[in-house]
Amino acid sequence: MTRLALIVAMSHNRVIGRDNDLPWHLPEDLRHFRQLTMGKPLVMGRRTWQSIGRPLPGRPSLVVSRDPTFAAEGADVFTSLDAALERAGVLAAQAGVDEVMVIGGAQIYAEALPRVARLYVTEVHAEVPGDTWFPAFEGPAWQETMREEHPPAEGRPGFAFVQHDRCQGGDIG
Repeated sequence: MTRLALIVAMSHNRVIGRDNDLPWHLPEDLRHFRQLTMGKPLVMGRRTWQSIGRPLPGRPSLVVSRDPTFAAEGADVFTSLDAALERAGVLAAQAGVDEVMVIGGAQIYAEALPRVARLYVTEVHAEVPGDTWFPAFEGPAWQETMREEHPPAEGRPGFAFVQHDRCQGGDIG
């Protein structure tokens, strides 16, 4: 079975973006993102695709847009999350990887969250202004299974890499 996972960095006040960009610069988180996503299909919304600006090397990109005329050079475009996840599952099986990664943004996160088996969350230990937020997910359906704390350093807040596993479900086929 291919597990559906979601990866996100968010502040204590659940902010994940500001002006279509990350509201912080954490090189360690970018390395962590690369390590966790390498070789796995990435499912994202149009705005996330546009903020990245290109396909990420070594990872197939699947973009969800309600606009049937939207084109993304180097990515496959779908008009529904279901269609993107179906294709991502096929690509994961072909590549021999066990996860499909949902990488944002807020609308895709909200739609995918009920189906996800694992959350990879970078908790940024700060409250920051923003215009995009991550939906609530805490509760009995989730169990924290890993936490790696990183203290504040010059020029950046502390943060933690946290893994949450759903108590049941979250496979895409």
